[in-house]
Amino acid sequence: MTNAFFTTQDHQWFTPTPHTRGPWDINACHAGPPTGLLARAVEKLVPEKRLARLSVDLLRPIPFEGFYVEASLVRSGRSTAATTALIKGKDDKVAAMATALHIIEQNPKPYPTATLKIDGPDTAKPGNFPIETLHDLPAFNGDGVQIRYPQGEDRGPGPTTVWMKTVPLLSTERPSPFQKICPLADCGNAFGRNAEPADVSFVNPDLTIVLHRDPVGDWLGSHSTGYWEPTGQGLADAQLFDEHGCVGRALQTMLLK
Repeated sequence: MTNAFFTTQDHQWFTPTPHTRGPWDINACHAGPPTGLLARAVEKLVPEKRLARLSVDLLRPIPFEGFYVEASLVRSGRSTAATTALIKGKDDKVAAMATALHIIEQNPKPYPTATLKIDGPDTAKPGNFPIETLHDLPAFNGDGVQIRYPQGEDRGPGPTTVWMKTVPLLSTERPSPFQKICPLADCGNAFGRNAEPADVSFVNPDLTIVLHRDPVGDWLGSHSTGYWEPTGQGLADAQLFDEHGCVGRALQTMLLK
């Protein structure tokens, strides 16, 4: 098995490896790794500015048989730029649609900021992904990611803090910091769930990632909380961090059934 989420020959059509398969459907991808490819595509359009926000609408299951990634520049100004990107299957139907904001980096200044202290991954305990697959094939939550839980944390329902390390998007290149955190960012609804999927289905039709600085290192973490409403709508709110502190946030709108 290739030790990466995807293979590609032309950097337009991407073939998922078993590391990318979703836990529910053998014919669909976990949305985190494809989101990393969307980030990769828009970053290439505006290399002089830093990707600060990526918002993805998940319109249909992302096909495990493979897909295209297309990106375009909407506007590039002196300080900011806007881009869009699409994931399309071989039938040319759009599976995911992203918009992105890029911001120019300035010379460092000693601005006051909030801090976050958390035990690093070296003192955390190895564990399993909180959601089991509904099939017997290799998948993202069993083969594409390593999990470590800080002291006092576990895979049970409720607000959860976790460290994760994944395989790269492609075996031929090192992912950018934003690309690297995308698979983790799409897991907030699982780690912060309030009940098990056998009792309540919690599907996220979107994902928004905002990073105020680039994460550092291979082990990246999140503290995820789920807000579930009686209307059948919810929000998964994940604070993202590395060993040096907070790097941003991931939000997922949820449909509850």
